Amino acid sequence: MTPTIVGLIGLAALILLIFSRIPVGFIMAIIGFLGFGYLVSFNASMNLIAKDIFSVFGSYNLTVIPLFVLMGQISFHSGISSRLFNMAYKFMGHWPGGLAIATVGACAGFAAICGSTNATAATMAAVTLPEMKKYNYKAGLATGVVAAGGSLGILIPPSVIFIIYGIMTEQSIGKLFMAGILPGLLLTILFILTITLWTYLRPELAPRGPKTTFREKMASLSGLVETLILFILVMGGLFLGFFTPTEAGGIGAFGTLLLALIRRNLTWEGFVMSLSETTRISCMILVIVAGATIFGHFLAVTRIPFDISNWISGVHLPPFAIMGMIIMVYLVGGCFIDALALITLTVPIFYPVVTLLGYDPIWFGVIIVLITQIGVITPPVGINVYVVSGVARDVPLHVIFKGVLPLLLALIIGTLILIPFPQIALFLPNLMK
Repeated sequence: MTPTIVGLIGLAALILLIFSRIPVGFIMAIIGFLGFGYLVSFNASMNLIAKDIFSVFGSYNLTVIPLFVLMGQISFHSGISSRLFNMAYKFMGHWPGGLAIATVGACAGFAAICGSTNATAATMAAVTLPEMKKYNYKAGLATGVVAAGGSLGILIPPSVIFIIYGIMTEQSIGKLFMAGILPGLLLTILFILTITLWTYLRPELAPRGPKTTFREKMASLSGLVETLILFILVMGGLFLGFFTPTEAGGIGAFGTLLLALIRRNLTWEGFVMSLSETTRISCMILVIVAGATIFGHFLAVTRIPFDISNWISGVHLPPFAIMGMIIMVYLVGGCFIDALALITLTVPIFYPVVTLLGYDPIWFGVIIVLITQIGVITPPVGINVYVVSGVARDVPLHVIFKGVLPLLLALIIGTLILIPFPQIALFLPNLMK
């Protein structure tokens, strides 16, 4: 068999095995190991798997992942997420759909110190769903808003997806973080407008909450101060070039711990749980990255990425049409494959094509994240929907999927805006030192 045929068989096997219960990182590593061994030699394959695993788990650049994950975990266990929602609720709870809007605002705020879509969805589901249930919000709207709002966790920096994309493509992680800020704000506004229109047309879905006094509103602002301090500390330092992304992760994690200790909101049990969850999540991410690295080396010897680049360079289509085809691949793939796995699998294939077409790699990173955001709330995988379902066990899956549909439209509109107006994503990165 030719290397290309072997590569296609490997890709088909990967897609099939993803639907099994085997972790996707192990699947990519096994197929990459076997395919590389078949095409080169099994001695070379043994050396490859040892070298790649060691290089990933020993990578200084990847230490940024556990640092930002720890930052998010301490924020959750010290109650920062609860105080964020309380602040948003005091200001917007009496609006039509106010609790749902407050949930989106709290998701955006927590995303700025978390970096994970699953963690944002799970945290906000635990904090906000009981409140919306108390005020008789319909289950579909309440759960749909949390699932969609949680997707902001991979767009608003710090974002684990941006970190992985930056390392794989050798792009500046700091610039990628900056590129996510304005699209994240745009998407938050689109979510709020969607909820406002939705509840205006169907007010029975979201009864208004009670009004709060001016004093209560001012008192609740303390819940926003912590998030602003951490966000300005981390992103401001990156923007001004004071420290690297890894140093920013360390400063952010230390700053979060310091704030929690000052407020005396972090128990010893919460601290231990933060460390435990950080270890578990970080190991999961690193295993996926290691598996993708091995699989990427297998794809390289099959020459599939180069064949695709050569084919596209010979196709007489305008660049925007080819980019549209790539976006469709991500859109369909995101419905079936976890976002992190999809990116680690496809970036080695499509990144050379995108640069060949002359598109900005920072902008492409933002587009990829937006498309994978759509994937985390669409069936059959829709990981955020399953996360919310795990918290709201009394709400059927189909009700949650139905609830995310209006917000899915907002995500699509946001992506369509960003394609012809790339400066929305590139404005802040271009200002960096």
